Amino acid sequence: MCGRYALTSPPEAIRQLFGYAETPNFPPRYNIAPTQPIPIVTAQREDGGRMRHFMLARWGFLPGFVKDVREFPLLINARAETVVEKASFRNAMKRRRCLVPADAYYEWLKLTSGRRIARKPYLFHRADGAPMGLAGLYETYIGTDGAEIDTACILTTEASAATAAVHDRMPAIIEPGDFDAWLDCDAVSATEAAALLRPANADVLAFYEIGPDIGRVTSDGPALQLPLARTLTPI
Repeated sequence: MCGRYALTSPPEAIRQLFGYAETPNFPPRYNIAPTQPIPIVTAQREDGGRMRHFMLARWGFLPGFVKDVREFPLLINARAETVVEKASFRNAMKRRRCLVPADAYYEWLKLTSGRRIARKPYLFHRADGAPMGLAGLYETYIGTDGAEIDTACILTTEASAATAAVHDRMPAIIEPGDFDAWLDCDAVSATEAAALLRPANADVLAFYEIGPDIGRVTSDGPALQLPLARTLTPI
């Protein structure tokens, strides 16, 4: 799964990569967690073409059929293998695909020794230093009182040959050349778009162990991303 990530590039650099119309100004965030507002990029048909847009959504997807949000689980991820058919996501996969800009994401390596369980956090980023476009879905949920809330989730796939050393899942990374295909829900079917949800090549990501402070939702700042001295290179 993907339960924490970071967006730290300057806003203009993100805008140039994703090509949306708005010019938002947002601070670097080193520890983005579920239920928080996250930036997403969508594409809408306008004047015969498609325009990309920046918007904020709650990280925690709510399908339109939910009656009581208090009794519905928090959907921060959707599995690529089942997203086309699963009732919670299939409509959004057809009509409301998005990109989630990110500079890094975090996973925990689970280690067991007898009855003891230890979890070591790792930071994953593109080896070329560029931001990532994570595959996402969004939905505007309308509550029983008529209030609207924009919600989103991140799609995951099997880990790459390299990242499987830490975790068996990874976010599905959409390469810039595939942004249009992923976002164009009119021209590209859900089944065709699902073909883009594949593990990254082994050399796309670099990763290293970081300190435990990332586990606290209230923690933020660049110090969270410093490598531990004993693991300066990927495992």
